Amino acid sequence: MHLEIFIVIGRIVSSAFANVFQKKLTHHGLHPFFIVMMSYAVLSIICIPLLWTFQYTQLNTGFWINMFLAALLDMAGTLFLVMSLSKTDLSVFGPLNAYKIVISMLLAMLFLGEVPNSQGFIGIAIIVVGSFFLFPSQQTINTNRIVQLFSEQGVQYRFLSILLFSVGTLPLKNAVIVGGALPTTVFWCLIGLPLAVLANSLFIGRFTEQLKSSKQHLYSFIYLGILIFLMQYMTMMVLSKLYIAYSLALFQLSMILQVFLGYRIFNEQHLIRRLAACLIMVVGSLLVIKA
Repeated sequence: MHLEIFIVIGRIVSSAFANVFQKKLTHHGLHPFFIVMMSYAVLSIICIPLLWTFQYTQLNTGFWINMFLAALLDMAGTLFLVMSLSKTDLSVFGPLNAYKIVISMLLAMLFLGEVPNSQGFIGIAIIVVGSFFLFPSQQTINTNRIVQLFSEQGVQYRFLSILLFSVGTLPLKNAVIVGGALPTTVFWCLIGLPLAVLANSLFIGRFTEQLKSSKQHLYSFIYLGILIFLMQYMTMMVLSKLYIAYSLALFQLSMILQVFLGYRIFNEQHLIRRLAACLIMVVGSLLVIKA
């Protein structure tokens, strides 16, 4: 139990600080697609030496199919994630991650037969209600907070990333059950690199120009790659032991950390309101965990 708590805390911290580095790099003028591509390059450098530690006879066709689908969906989700960070406060971005529970629980119910009890559904409803307090009401009296929430471009990108990650969690869990946490993490990184390179080449280009601009941020990319590797490996360890919806509920506890990091590092406003929204969503997450 103590090891599991350590793994969850490590996942929470590594995820939050990875988002900090991603947001900082966008502030330096680097395109989100290039940031994703470079982070996958660092991840691949970390993973290549680990290829000689696996027993490949245990990795069947089902593993490779699930692995490719998960890597594809997660790479696309990461592109939208960094695009969201470039346009949205970290203290809004973090709490919105709670919606991953909603989508993932519904998908897990449909495809994996993981059905929570009524307390789990109540927790989901509380998470949704809490998100409406992330933005202050605008000057117009008739402003609808729901419309305001969904009209923000950064929020729209965030929901796209959440949807892709949520769908990707299903083949990812199937892969980790067959192959184990470390092989799944390693091939998630290695398969993601050519996909990220392809996305950057097709939609952005300007590789040489961006590479020159990124040289002064080499250490930031290294730290980002290490944090993503730790985050993904710990995610795989948790997914191998818990229901998908409950695993994701545990990760929502990082939202409070992200609100504080947004306030301290990026001088983001509305601290009290966003902390209150987080607390509401944390209550929902705890209900899901305890269900």
